[in-house]
Formats: sequence, C-alpha cells, structure tokens
Amino acid sequence: MCLDCGCQEGNEKKYFEHQHDHTHGPHSHTHDHDNDHMHDDDHKHNEKQTRILNIEHSILAKNDAIAEKNRQWLKSKGIVTVNIISSPGSGKTTLLEKTLKKLQGKLECAVIVGDQSTDNDAKRLLNHCENVHQIETNSSCHINAEQVSEVLGTVTNDKTQLLFIENVGNLICPAAFDLGEDFKIAVLSTTEGEDKPVKYPVLFSDSQIVVMTKTDLIPYLDWDLKKCRQAIQQINPGVFTFELSAKTGEGMEAWISYLEKLIP
Repeated sequence: MCLDCGCQEGNEKKYFEHQHDHTHGPHSHTHDHDNDHMHDDDHKHNEKQTRILNIEHSILAKNDAIAEKNRQWLKSKGIVTVNIISSPGSGKTTLLEKTLKKLQGKLECAVIVGDQSTDNDAKRLLNHCENVHQIETNSSCHINAEQVSEVLGTVTNDKTQLLFIENVGNLICPAAFDLGEDFKIAVLSTTEGEDKPVKYPVLFSDSQIVVMTKTDLIPYLDWDLKKCRQAIQQINPGVFTFELSAKTGEGMEAWISYLEKLIP
C-alpha cells in the first residue's frame, strides 16, 4: 500500500516516517529481563502496525468518498472516463497522442495527466487536444480523487464526451486509488516481462481492458506473446485485450472503435 512506499501526505506521512525510524522488531539478544522486554516490544510493534493500517483505511475511505462524487458529477455531464495505468515508459503518452489525433472530429475529448514533475506530457498532448491539464504529484506516486476533483471543472466543458486520465507511471499504487472513472485500463508494453500481470495482479485483475503496446518490437525482443496472453488471462479470465503499435498503427482501428462505442 501507499504508506509503505512513502507517498502518503501530510501528518500521515510524517507519522509513518517517525515510526519507521524508531520501530524495531523483538530483540533476540539475552539479558535479565529478556522475556518482559520482548513482550513489551511485541505489544508496541503490533500497536504501531494497527495504527498504520488504520491510517491506510482512513486514506482510502476519504479517497473513495471523493471518487464517488467525481463519478456522479461526470455521469451528470454525460462524460465517460477512463483511467490509464502502466509502468513508466510503456508508451501511454504516445498511445494517447495517436488516439487523440484519430478521435479528432469524432469525439470531444479531455485529458488529465499525472506526473511527479514537469508538464512535458501535457505539452505533447496539447498538439492534439485543447483540453489538457497536468497534475504534478511531487513525491506521490499516484493521482488521488481529490486532485481530480479540483480540476474537473477546468479541464472539461459542456461538449466533453470522453475524459482520459493518464496516471503516474506505476503499476502498484494507482491501482488502489479510485478516481471516479468508469473504466481502468492497464497498459503493458512488449519491452516489459511477459509475467508482469502475475507479478502485479491488482492492476490487471481490476482493469476492464488491457492494452498491449509496442507490438512492432516483438520480432526484435526475447519476448513471448503467447506467455503474456496466458499471464493476463490467468489474472483476469476473459478480460478484453488490445494488441497494437501506436508507432505503425497496427491494431489502432480496433482500439479507436472501442472508444467510440463507449459513448452513448
């Protein structure tokens, strides 16, 4: 969870860092009051673990409540929202560039982009979409529902039909945070291992769609397409998978058709 990777905010972060610096497990060395000391240390350790778990629950409960408000707001506007999650370098931004270009004149789109620093990706996407907003998360490794809530009214308008959220490049924490989206989409590139879905099951089991990118590189990689397909289906049987190359355009038409059909 996010408390373990240090991306929690405010007092929760300060609390955890303090506990991390000063919390120790049971001592194994022997001295006169060894048994009493181990019992006391165990009690303190368990108490701290419980407090950390309570903080995790509190963070997610607050986030989920805001996410539901986001969802209802977007629904009232008739906006379909997809949350795109992947590891860094998988090709999310390139895929979005090509997607937005192909959707021009067909659907009115908006994009929220998450990165720890810079607005580089937003600048790239502005070439293909007028409504793009960059969220810099700084030390946090995911976008949260409150950050999305703060920019929804700015990045969308009365014409918006489809909202893309390009999450921070990370396979773990973004999967745990509901943003109010209609669909989670996992992106997996051929430059990653075939076993990524098995190693990071939360994202791939929660995603309604898996997009496999950079298929043009398959002939040049020691990478097994069949094994990757099996890993995806092992974690999420029946999940729909797109296999495409944003660079060559192979498989893009099916992807674009799918997105068009999301809009009533």
